[in-house]
Amino acid sequence: MATKRHVLYNLVIIILPWLTVLFVGKRNIKRYSLACVIIVVFEIINHLYGHQKKWWKFFDKRKSFIRDELPFDIGPYMPLSLWILKFSYGNLKRYVLLNVIANGLFSFVVVNLLKKFKIFSLDRMNHFQFFVYFHYKAYILYGLQYLLEKGNIVERS
Repeated sequence: MATKRHVLYNLVIIILPWLTVLFVGKRNIKRYSLACVIIVVFEIINHLYGHQKKWWKFFDKRKSFIRDELPFDIGPYMPLSLWILKFSYGNLKRYVLLNVIANGLFSFVVVNLLKKFKIFSLDRMNHFQFFVYFHYKAYILYGLQYLLEKGNIVERS
């Protein structure tokens, strides 16, 4: 059974990021959403693997991928990917910098806060490994977007 704190946290990390998507712009959503959906599916597969390997732990007793890891994927991951692509696609240096900042803040700061609030902590992974676990997917996302645009699968702006 999830604690009230965990349920509230899940609601916040799902609803707030999606509210910001209202400001991304319809054209940007149309342009970047396919690559973002693909990377979210890839991230879900990564989370399933990490869940199985016990790279992290959630403090609620009954372990549930749907309650624990999935809200991270359907909550902040896709909206943040849309925003980062909107502000940096076409400028690889800016894209890498924004991803280093976002992934670094999550891996080194937010993870510590989540541990303090007894929601989540790293178990068989240190902060740097966790950063690499997130950050390498940024390059896959950029490459996906490039291929989708090069193949005229999505409309360029």
